[in-house]
This record gives sequence, C-alpha cells and structure tokens, in this order.
Amino acid sequence: MLKKIIPVLVFFTALFSSSAQEDTLKKSLLFYAPFNESTTAQVAAGDSEIYSASSRKELQNAVKGLEASNVVFAEDIGLSGGALDFKKKGKPVVFFDAFRNMGYSKDSWSGAISFWLQLDPAKDLEPGFCDPIQITDVNYNDASIWVDFTKENPRDFRLGVIGDLALWNPENIGPDNNPELEKRLIRVKEPPFKRGEWTHIVINFSNLSADSSEYQLYVNGILKGTKKDIGDLFSWEEEKAKIFLGLNYIGLMDELSVFSEPLSVDNISKIYKVKSLGSLIQP
Repeated sequence: MLKKIIPVLVFFTALFSSSAQEDTLKKSLLFYAPFNESTTAQVAAGDSEIYSASSRKELQNAVKGLEASNVVFAEDIGLSGGALDFKKKGKPVVFFDAFRNMGYSKDSWSGAISFWLQLDPAKDLEPGFCDPIQITDVNYNDASIWVDFTKENPRDFRLGVIGDLALWNPENIGPDNNPELEKRLIRVKEPPFKRGEWTHIVINFSNLSADSSEYQLYVNGILKGTKKDIGDLFSWEEEKAKIFLGLNYIGLMDELSVFSEPLSVDNISKIYKVKSLGSLIQP
C-alpha cells in the first residue's frame, strides 16, 4: 500500500509546487509586454504604452507608438505572436516609462527583468556598443540597469547594474579600461545568440542601494554570474526613468516582463521552457 501512496504524494506535491510558482509569478508581475498583437503592455503598474523620440535629448517631445524609423512591430515572428524588429542603428529611441512599472524603491530595491532576443551579434550589429535594454533616469553609467554587446567582434554580452555616478565614478572616467566599471559587470564570453533561435535573458537584483546588494544574469536558464555587496547608492527621479529598448541594437526582441522580486531558479526554468509568460499567468 505504501508503494502506491508515495507516487501519488509526489504527484500532488509537484502539482502544488508548480501552482505556487505560477501564483508567485502572477503576484510579483509589474509589467508584461508580450508584443503578440500590439506594442501596448498587457500588464502595467504604470503607463502601458510605448513611446518614440528622435533622440535621448528629445524625450520631452516623445510621441506614443512606434514612430522611430529604426524599429517596427512585426506580426507572427515572435515566440507566440508578434515581436519588435530593430532594423538599423540610429539615434531614434523607443521606450516604456519606468515609473511604477519597475517598482523602484530608493532604500532597498529588488526585482527581476525577463526578455528574449534573436540575432547574430557578429553579423547583425554595426560597430559600437549596443544595449538591447537600458533602464535609467539619466545615463548608462548613472543609476542604470542594462545589458549590452561590446563594440567589436567577437562581442561579449554584459550585465551592468551601476549606481550613482557621483559616488562610484566622480571623475566620470569613460567605459574603456575602467576597473571600477568592470568590477560592476557580469561578462559572458561567446554568448549563445543565433539567427533563427530565441535567447532568454533574466536579470535578478536584490537590495539595490543597500550594502547587501546582489544581482545575477541568467542566459537560457543558466546562471552566468553573480555580483554581491557592491553597495552603490541607486538614486532615481523616478518620473524621469525610462525602459529604453534597442539602443543601437539590430535584431528581434519579445516577451518583456518586470517583477517586484527576483525570480527563483524554478520560475526562470519554467519561463524558458514555456517561452510565453502569458501561458503561466492566465487565470
């Protein structure tokens, strides 16, 4: 009899665990833009619309929608519908407002960002640094979270979680050969990006602005690095903060989501396997 009961218990334990994980995803989800049928976010704690501006200096003149010449919404090429297709490098920028959508806290900020990319960095990208996503109220080196491809082939893929510029880099030294910047980066050599294959990226971060800060980079469900106890202050004028997409990027982007707490290894694996977060958060 015991041999019959144990498999049943294992089944219901796994079922309960899976349900609890999905419930955690739903409760912590702040922002979700699946790009299935439009560019409007399906879930948003703040503004759900995407915006375009002619340059970073013209954000006050941004317009709703994809008016930038370098990116289009492309139907039926994404993981479960459409996707953003960044056609060329250029100054026009597209973004979502970060206000409320990132769950920012000035004292101890935690969360996660998940999205998918498709490109061949060696063949698709033009010379120069490229940031598929950059989240900041000022610039890449001042209270910013981003991933980038380095400027020359073979290109590394990097995560930067960078605190207040005035404190970590008061002389505003540039990004090349800057050891203070390098110690804040998680670097992936020979990243697995390919044309025709989607690559899943997760950024986990905990307790930013606190001495116990920690952040992680996952690629295709695999942990690529962790940084701990950097202790940078992370100060925003939150109303000015943006989720910039595709800065100098050429390729596809899909399934952008933001959570109010770091994702567990199990949930990262689950999102990677099912591809579309929507299938996990449906009632």
